[in-house]
Amino acid sequence: MAEHTRRNVLRGGAAVAAAAGFPGGPAGQQAATAAPGQPAEPHHPFLEGAFAPVTEELTAFDLPVTGRIPHELNGRFLRNGPNVLGLEDPRAHHWMQGEGMVHGVRLRDGRAEWYRNRWVRSSQVAGKLGEPYPRPVPPDDFPSNTHVIPYRGRILALQESGPLPYELDGELNTVGTYDFRGTLKGAFAAHTKFDAHAGELHAIAYYPTWDHVRHLVVDPAGRVSRTTRIPVADAPMLHDFALTEKYVVVIDAPVTFDPAGAERGDLVPYVWNRKHPMRVGLLPRAGGTVRWIETDPAYYSHTLNAYDEGSRVVVDLTTYPAPFYVAGRGSGGPYGAGHPVLERWTIDPHHGRVGKVTIDGRPQEFPRVNEALVSRRHRYGYSAAAAEMTLAYETADGNPPDRAFSNALIKHDLLRGRTQVHRLPTGAAAGEAVFVPRDAGDRRAAEDDGYTLAYVHDPERGAADLVILAAQDFTGEPVARVHLPGRVPLGFHGSWIPDA
Repeated sequence: MAEHTRRNVLRGGAAVAAAAGFPGGPAGQQAATAAPGQPAEPHHPFLEGAFAPVTEELTAFDLPVTGRIPHELNGRFLRNGPNVLGLEDPRAHHWMQGEGMVHGVRLRDGRAEWYRNRWVRSSQVAGKLGEPYPRPVPPDDFPSNTHVIPYRGRILALQESGPLPYELDGELNTVGTYDFRGTLKGAFAAHTKFDAHAGELHAIAYYPTWDHVRHLVVDPAGRVSRTTRIPVADAPMLHDFALTEKYVVVIDAPVTFDPAGAERGDLVPYVWNRKHPMRVGLLPRAGGTVRWIETDPAYYSHTLNAYDEGSRVVVDLTTYPAPFYVAGRGSGGPYGAGHPVLERWTIDPHHGRVGKVTIDGRPQEFPRVNEALVSRRHRYGYSAAAAEMTLAYETADGNPPDRAFSNALIKHDLLRGRTQVHRLPTGAAAGEAVFVPRDAGDRRAAEDDGYTLAYVHDPERGAADLVILAAQDFTGEPVARVHLPGRVPLGFHGSWIPDA
């Protein structure tokens, strides 16, 4: 089999699939939605409603505000997500392959100075927009659509399984790819963990043709200082991981690369592989080999945080019931057999067991923690419940389930086992909620002394608001709502980028 790159593995097969009409491909998707003897009326939930891509890049200044923006919030709130550009045939589209667009609001001295949304200018996006790409095209070039993080004065848009991060400037213009001062060799990751105590940035990288995954450590000087290859079978998709003071927690789920699907042109050639054992690995940060422990099959999406508890490791994360189809089943996006819930996994390497407890069984995604506590014991976590996202993930063959879900932001008190729910109206789809400390320099401050920020759709205006909640008054009225001039489609992950 020819060597695969991200372009020919995950994107180049769309035209082949449309022509061939293989089951699960675009033509097959259309047939699946047609009733016998009736014309096809395909439903594309990841291109509609709260997911519908925006078509313009906007810039607006001095945004209107309801309430009062805290003066201590000086920085940018950014969020990345797929926003397909120039789509001609919705059957040849998968949500996760949309071109990355970063949305941002600049806050300073109690004012919302501006809102901007910008596509990440990869070579493909530049070509579609009729712009020059003023540099050599890197291998596996892709407009990063999954995360956007601060890193030592830079803003990096991230994508997993191949592409280099793209650096953005403070006004969301694309600077170019970033390779950590020439030290990144091979793929990077969509999710990183920054250990503020050690000054290290950690990542787990995977690639379709590797027989391993890689744990990468970026040192305080900004260089990839250590790469550990972890042998794995079947080229699994490792979207996220966890970090403690002692371990890197690697979760090897049964979603694996499908070479045959790549050859025939599947949009996303990853499958639920019942022959691939579900297991959790503990890689010592100090060096050594991975201790693997098998557990019952499930799909994990995102980790909230992890910490050491004696000889055991505690991981809080969102999971879906098995099986889970990343490529979807006709809806144009992922398909889950049930909704995601927040769980706690306790890993006991001495006895070789993984204990699992459901913390909160209501549908929710995108768990976040106070970033200062990454790899340390935490008490609080934050997650989002978006009705349209849950419905879209449970849609099969273009047909949504006959179920109702709500919109909310959720605060979890993991010490006392309590939740606080900030309920949102029907149609007010909420994105990921990011915690921002009120005073990042105050080490004596309570863990939840700060604010949670999230983009929330306002169905009355047909546009988004940046909603700012006081984390210690989570169910109360928002401290402020910044009214944006356009929509922020449901997408993936974001960060608070504080002023230096």
